[in-house]
Amino acid sequence: MSIKSLLPRFASGLVATLAAVWATAALAQSDPLPSWNEGAAKQALVTFVENVTSEGGSGYVAPADRIATFDNDGTLWVEHPIYTQLAFALDRVKALAPEHPEWKTTQPFQAVLENDMEALGAAGEQGIVEILAATHAGMSTEAFEKIVSEWIATARHPKFDRPYTELVYQPMIELLEYLRDNDFRTFIVSGGGIEFMRPWTEEAYGIPPEQVVGSSIVTEFKMIDGEPRLMRTPKIAFVDDKAGKPVGILTHIGKQPIAAFGNSDGDYEMLQYTTVGATGRLGMFVHHDDAEREYAYDRDTHFGKLDKGLDNASKEGWHIISMKNDWKQIFPAD
Repeated sequence: MSIKSLLPRFASGLVATLAAVWATAALAQSDPLPSWNEGAAKQALVTFVENVTSEGGSGYVAPADRIATFDNDGTLWVEHPIYTQLAFALDRVKALAPEHPEWKTTQPFQAVLENDMEALGAAGEQGIVEILAATHAGMSTEAFEKIVSEWIATARHPKFDRPYTELVYQPMIELLEYLRDNDFRTFIVSGGGIEFMRPWTEEAYGIPPEQVVGSSIVTEFKMIDGEPRLMRTPKIAFVDDKAGKPVGILTHIGKQPIAAFGNSDGDYEMLQYTTVGATGRLGMFVHHDDAEREYAYDRDTHFGKLDKGLDNASKEGWHIISMKNDWKQIFPAD
């Protein structure tokens, strides 16, 4: 068979191949959540967005009231083996240790310096508070932001050996963009420190600093060397966790969200507050059930415990997102 006679067949095959490629690309572009498997969770998201954005429909919500809140640790990025901010605080103890020789024999600092996680756990919440006070206070807000920015740019996760900002969840990044494309404002509402998160959330999630709600310490205005400064003190001002989350939403946002996303019982009250009083509101928990690609934990863990949420989600009308079954991939690099 001559080359000339093969040309029509080759051209026909090429056209068919290109058509298939274009069709696949078009389908990918039409799917706002390509990292989500088809299933109940994805369908709930799409149905919710279609309902609240369909003008004239019974579920329509004006753009000004389309507010969605997201927990951070375990909902938008990895929170095991310990919360990222706690990892930052432990690294700060080690960096500051030469200035504090007494820490070698003083708990909980001794436990940190000796990498004794059992002793650190025994120090409990009070021990963590002492560590945070020693590592997060006694400096200006500008100095703290610089320290956080430098750490987040260089620190690497112990399991995945990647920067923490590469361990954001790709399906949730797509969800944030999908909501914003439909005129939602997306807020972080986290138990983490508000000034720990603000330096990097816009780059990681597209969420600007003014849309971050978190725990805070007492900050004081002072004149230092003739310059105005905001100085961080070791006193706790507000804890944005559990029942504190609805309070934080009211204080910082001033409106009830219509969608809320969490992963632990620390987010339970936020989902309650979001979904009460009206139909067509959305509450969802991310369930960490993928030990192969990330971690598997829920009821028996010190970080991100999901117990009451699992028991009551169905009764409350909330959805459970299974990492294992609902997400095609976990991290962007996957």
